[in-house]
Amino acid sequence: MEKMRLTSPAFQDNGRIPARYTCDGDNMNPELRFENVPAGTKSLALVMEDPDAPNGLWVHWILWNIGPRVTTLVEQAEPREVVIGKNSWGHNQYGGPCPPSGSHRYIFRLYALDTTLDLAGTASKGQLDVAMQDHILAEASLTGLYGGG
Repeated sequence: MEKMRLTSPAFQDNGRIPARYTCDGDNMNPELRFENVPAGTKSLALVMEDPDAPNGLWVHWILWNIGPRVTTLVEQAEPREVVIGKNSWGHNQYGGPCPPSGSHRYIFRLYALDTTLDLAGTASKGQLDVAMQDHILAEASLTGLYGGG
């Protein structure tokens, strides 16, 4: 089977994220497309993080219990059937790229899991990582760049 893929019509892998998806624009999530989700997947989880943040990894968005048949998260998605966890701002929502200086990488990671997660929306990325341990069937990533002009 082909490798699971995560893409966006808004930007290419390692390409620049358009301003409308950032704090300089509408601060809404870009459309994301999932391909080749493996058989046996019970749910998907998605994390968006900035490894270049001055104080270490900054979490912009975390979602889990996405249905395994979902192939697209539309722009400005807030799917009711998923759990949206707490980002580094302490909010249960998407927080777009907003680098204080320079260009940063924003990595979207999609995980195919062999279970659904019994995690409350108060959970952080660390708690999500622990809950996903030993349940990841496949992983895909998409990196966007923003900042620095």
